[in-house]
Amino acid sequence: MSDEVLCGIEGGVATVTLNRPGQRNAMNTALLTALRARFEELDANRDVRVVVVRGAGPAFCSGMDLKEMEARGGVQGDAESGVIEVLRRVEGSRHPTIAMVHGDAIAGGCELALHCDLRVAADAARFGMPLARIGLIIPFPLGQKLVEVIGPAHTRHLLFTGQPIDARRALEIGMVHQVVGSAELETATYQLAQSIARNAPLALAGIKATILRAVSLRETIAYADLDAALARARQSADASEGRRAMLEKRRPVFRGE
Repeated sequence: MSDEVLCGIEGGVATVTLNRPGQRNAMNTALLTALRARFEELDANRDVRVVVVRGAGPAFCSGMDLKEMEARGGVQGDAESGVIEVLRRVEGSRHPTIAMVHGDAIAGGCELALHCDLRVAADAARFGMPLARIGLIIPFPLGQKLVEVIGPAHTRHLLFTGQPIDARRALEIGMVHQVVGSAELETATYQLAQSIARNAPLALAGIKATILRAVSLRETIAYADLDAALARARQSADASEGRRAMLEKRRPVFRGE
């Protein structure tokens, strides 16, 4: 198994750790493949009651690997196309999941946290969806998740500005369930995990299945036209400029083409 994603189990609580700290846990093909495999393994493990998702190093997850994306010239590839499928796999885990967010959760990293059932954040954490700043459009299923969790008004603000929000603001808008000091984050997260793990496994699985069924109508909405708009934006000159500017840490110059 790839060491891009680590996994350990103790006391009924599984810990899944994104392990690309030098790349701020950016999602490349290898990481997404490993993350999906870890959740497949955990679903088959009857000793697991709860799954905690966390990141190694200073960031929770910085989103898609822009170097890999730019190397493809914006053409849809395994990592970018696979992220929706992997996030849905995380959401569909038979076990309750908790995102332990200690640092930046940006773009796909923000969505990874949102696709977990619960989110506990350090007060130093930030959440952001900077797609407009690099010339990209949010995939429809990921936009749906934002609206589902924080509502259309806050989704508009987050996506239109592209600016990150701090953990306290995330708590105010319902994006996270609890904010604690950085030194208390691990203790608070695992206390929550253990409180869930003490409950009846069949009840937990049934409750989670009920919630997923309640929101399942979202999967019947057609969005092929939005996918086409996303593809045009992804392969545009502006998107390439945005990716390069982000990697080069400068302000992009967009030309609407």
